[in-house]
Amino acid sequence: METKNKKLIGVDLGGTTIKFAILTAAGEIQQKWSIRTNILDEGSHIVPDIVDSINHHIDLYKMSRDQFIGIGMGTPGTVNREKGTVIGAFNLNWKTLQPVKEQIEKGTGLKFALDNDANCAGLGERWKGAGNDGDDVAFITLGTGVGGGLIANRKLIHGVNGAGGEVGHIIVEPNGYQCTCGNHGCLEQYASATGVVHLAQDLAEEYEGDSKLKAMIDNGDEITSKIVFDLAKAHDYLANRVVDKVTYYLGLAAANISNTLNPEYMVIGGGVSAAGDFLLDRVQKNFEKFAFPTVRTSTKLKLAELGNDAGVIGAASLATQFEENAN
Repeated sequence: METKNKKLIGVDLGGTTIKFAILTAAGEIQQKWSIRTNILDEGSHIVPDIVDSINHHIDLYKMSRDQFIGIGMGTPGTVNREKGTVIGAFNLNWKTLQPVKEQIEKGTGLKFALDNDANCAGLGERWKGAGNDGDDVAFITLGTGVGGGLIANRKLIHGVNGAGGEVGHIIVEPNGYQCTCGNHGCLEQYASATGVVHLAQDLAEEYEGDSKLKAMIDNGDEITSKIVFDLAKAHDYLANRVVDKVTYYLGLAAANISNTLNPEYMVIGGGVSAAGDFLLDRVQKNFEKFAFPTVRTSTKLKLAELGNDAGVIGAASLATQFEENAN
């Protein structure tokens, strides 16, 4: 069968939903759907649910197994790509080693490849989004945590033990906030959704002036990073001080990554990036302050373009390796 008509399946496994897509070999989404993630019973339902959902949809669309090149999946936790296993994905309740590849290949009869979820989102943005199919692209995702995917020469950087691209743990404030990783001052503690709120609470304590943000915090109202950015856009003084700090740390980290790798594009995505150009313009100013002269003029900062589809598109691209092996 001609490769041009062959399909890829992408799976983006998250703590609340599992997203699926059927794509062309060129990365265009043709069908997509999602199911709830059932993390009960130590996450033992997750893989069987994925297998059932894929099999069900292949039948539903009256497709045959030989139309597919393979399945790619992005997952939280520590991934062993060769063995196709995952460990330490706590938001999935996966406390022990999960033989994901073995179970999915057996259940679907299709070849299967696996990588970290932030890496997959980075691959998606490189291929079909803000990375413009470039060879060298760095990706930072700002969500509940801060993740990343670093692509050099069209390949993800994994490092010797899979920790390559852990940009959330670049130290931006020596001896700063304690991180869940045990270190102090990691980017994740300042630029994630939770980090933005932490900074807002600390700055509100020191701030004496007039501010809606301060009033909300003093009042015990629920604060989110979106509220902080919206208030900053509405010229709240304290909210703008928080955004100044967040964008300072992000610009510093973006410059450090770019000074090391000099990517064509440095792409910023994830929930916090929904603040758009208001965020990017201020990150850009700090980036220019810290970037090496050649990098300043050649690495372009961009907002992610694929939104929630980045993960499934990038995951599907993992399966293109099977097509190369077949030829």
